[in-house]
Amino acid sequence: MRSLPEADPGTPDIRTPFRYLLWNALRQKTALAIGIGFATLWWLGQALVPAVLGKGVDAVTAKDTRALLIWSAVMLGLGLLQAFAGIMRHRFAVYNWLAAAYRTVQLTTRHATRLGATLPKRLSTGEVISVGNSDIAHIGSSMDILLRGTGSVVAIVTVTIYLISTSLPLGLLVLFGVPLMAVAVGPLLKPLHKRQKAHRDLQGELSTRSADIVSGLRVLRGIGGEQVFSGRYQEESQRVRHAGVRVAGIESLLEGAQILLPGVLIAVVTGIGASFALGGQITAGQLVAFYGYAVFLIGPMRTLTEAADKLTKGHVAARRVVRILSMEPEVGGGTGASEGGVLRDSYSGVTLQPGTMTALAAPTPEQAIEVADRLGRYTHGDVTFGGVDLAELPIPEVRERILVADNAARLFSGRLRDELDVRGHASIDEVRHALRTACAEDIVDALPEGLDTVVAESGREFSGGQQQRLRLARALVADPEVLILVEPTSAVDAHSEARIAERLAKARAGKTTLICTTSPLVLDRTEHVVYLEDGRVHAEGPHRELLATSSAYSATVTRGED
Repeated sequence: MRSLPEADPGTPDIRTPFRYLLWNALRQKTALAIGIGFATLWWLGQALVPAVLGKGVDAVTAKDTRALLIWSAVMLGLGLLQAFAGIMRHRFAVYNWLAAAYRTVQLTTRHATRLGATLPKRLSTGEVISVGNSDIAHIGSSMDILLRGTGSVVAIVTVTIYLISTSLPLGLLVLFGVPLMAVAVGPLLKPLHKRQKAHRDLQGELSTRSADIVSGLRVLRGIGGEQVFSGRYQEESQRVRHAGVRVAGIESLLEGAQILLPGVLIAVVTGIGASFALGGQITAGQLVAFYGYAVFLIGPMRTLTEAADKLTKGHVAARRVVRILSMEPEVGGGTGASEGGVLRDSYSGVTLQPGTMTALAAPTPEQAIEVADRLGRYTHGDVTFGGVDLAELPIPEVRERILVADNAARLFSGRLRDELDVRGHASIDEVRHALRTACAEDIVDALPEGLDTVVAESGREFSGGQQQRLRLARALVADPEVLILVEPTSAVDAHSEARIAERLAKARAGKTTLICTTSPLVLDRTEHVVYLEDGRVHAEGPHRELLATSSAYSATVTRGED
């Protein structure tokens, strides 16, 4: 079996769940066509068995040894055909399942990377997690069922033709009975679709709740809120359970219909066929064949109802995928170029001179963060970089040259050195130098394997201050052209803060750096301080000069203390 195909670069322009499923099918049309071919052979092999068995019975009745041997050989051939076609059908079914499922993973992951900071603003964590947890399985199953579903239709048509050619009344009974059974389950599909969507939405909300609880467990324990949030989680979990029970109610009716409806058809066909055999209208072998076909039709009919169920689930799952793929990043880039230089935000008036360490202080952290987001091109703004509009530069180039490191950044799971050197370009000495600048050497020294220690998800084994120092070290290892740090020392003690401020000034000497902070220890180590009020520059100059000349700055930095 060949390896799974890679998804095409970029995101397809798909706006509806049906079109997404159709696009998936077209992307793997060759594998689907081959799989459908094997599935059809597999079903036809089974469909011909009752007819051959009937011929064998007639040969026994007529005491025709030669005919019996011939039909026995045909039966053996059908068995071998079923075995081969069944194996190949299953292999291609698994291939198509995996291809559709992991193509969805590839597309959503690539598009999530393209969306960047836009994704968490538009969708909750649970919504995104649900795509990888359950939706890919349903999308894969919708491709898998196409094989057996198409083959079952061919098998039903073949059986119907045989029955009509043998006995017109029985053939017509099957011809009209099978569609009626398919129509009978139709009214169940719409409520099933509705209940599945409600269940899936509640699952996404519950996943978001659990992610929030896990990420904030340390805080909840500190304030004694574990029981409250546990109760809320239990309430939401019960809502998900009740929604799942409602879905199961419809699915149980579908499962029952898969047994009841074909069973009724079997009873009717067998009863009428027996009366025809007693009347001499059909032979004993044909009666056996009719009974065999009545039993055989259970399989194709169950496959058709299963196809309806899986395609419905696939449609619901594709709706969530399309919702993600239809999103566009809040900010885009162009094709321009800049040699670098002065980075200026026109709205606030904040200007970063090349090779200078600048501090940005504001009465509220939100004001400074808004400026940092505009300078880093995470939100729209009239920002120039070396005289060139920042919006004209390609986004990858902006991310490469301007790094905004804030306290919302996470540590990823994996080897600590790899998590600090995310670009894989730094030497061990550069990593250790960054750790020393961030006063994070003691953290690494305390680990059993040092930089080779595997870090857990979100770095949960580290305290808040340790995580902050490791995030600072990661930003320093990247060594961008412009580094923007948002409150890099807010969670560390005063002694460590003083050392970080001193070492940071030396490490970034001659490099453009902006530190958003109101810490006097850090402000005193910068070359230039900009003070904001109402989102615009109110005063600027050296830290000590602003303390003496700006009462608003002094009140902000000293927290109102004299």
